[in-house]
Amino acid sequence: MVENLQARIAELKRAKNAVILAHYYCTPEVQAVADFLGDSLALSLQAQSVEADVILFAGVNFMAETAKVLCPEKRVLIPRPDAGCSLAESCDAKDFAAFKAQYPNHKVVSYVNTTVGVKALTDICCTSSNALEVVESLPKDQPIIFAPDRNLGSYIQKLTGRTNMVLWDGACLVHEAFSLEGLKRLKEAHPEAKVVVHPECKAEVVAEADFAGSTAAILTYCGQVDATEFIVVTEAGILAEMKKRMPEKTFIPAPTEDPTCRCNECKEMKKVTLENIITTLEEMAPEVLIDEQTRKAAESAILNMVKNK
Repeated sequence: MVENLQARIAELKRAKNAVILAHYYCTPEVQAVADFLGDSLALSLQAQSVEADVILFAGVNFMAETAKVLCPEKRVLIPRPDAGCSLAESCDAKDFAAFKAQYPNHKVVSYVNTTVGVKALTDICCTSSNALEVVESLPKDQPIIFAPDRNLGSYIQKLTGRTNMVLWDGACLVHEAFSLEGLKRLKEAHPEAKVVVHPECKAEVVAEADFAGSTAAILTYCGQVDATEFIVVTEAGILAEMKKRMPEKTFIPAPTEDPTCRCNECKEMKKVTLENIITTLEEMAPEVLIDEQTRKAAESAILNMVKNK
């Protein structure tokens, strides 16, 4: 059954001159049909250089918006436009505009996990991979608004020692769900394991890490260090790529505060399926459309980020 679906997707990609970009948090079977698999920064860059008429984005809606911003001449499709991001949705563009107006001398650094409307209000975007580099590219006396993730913002603030950063109060529900006490118990049970944490987690969880970084950086770290066991404190979708790249190593998903639910999985990312990828390619819809004024403003912020890569 899966093989038939994969074959149909391959056929449609050829017929439509389409490529699939997929985030690490999608299901393993969706990751398997992707032409490009990555985190937000890698996929943002890939969207710029991909040679195709059509980009299908397997991910949440802000990611597809980013691809359209960077590739206005291409058709960008998203199988589930209702697949949202709790972090992006924690920062409404209208509310953020009012917040920004309170700090007229501040430069706005926004995480790429934002809507296109917030990006249009931003001076320079960042990701968890390059947030430190982006912030340090600004003069030390330059006041900054950092949005929308309070945890990533606090982490960068701690690393840089900047006291002139104002943080928007947003967060990712998945990364906030990890349990500090559960992580400590897991560390006791696996004393040789390295702990890898995404900086969207709460500060006390990040403090337990041997390494904190983006999904791509975590993958690199796990491949380079001399360890065979890792406790993984980020969305569980990354485990598929970890096991694929490093089958000789053991990866243990960290517990959440509610052990009865799969809170370490982003249900929004899992909305994309092989079936709705097929339907989207057959119908060439839903398509991402952005008005040109908003697109250009957002593009400027994203390209400023790319310059700092």
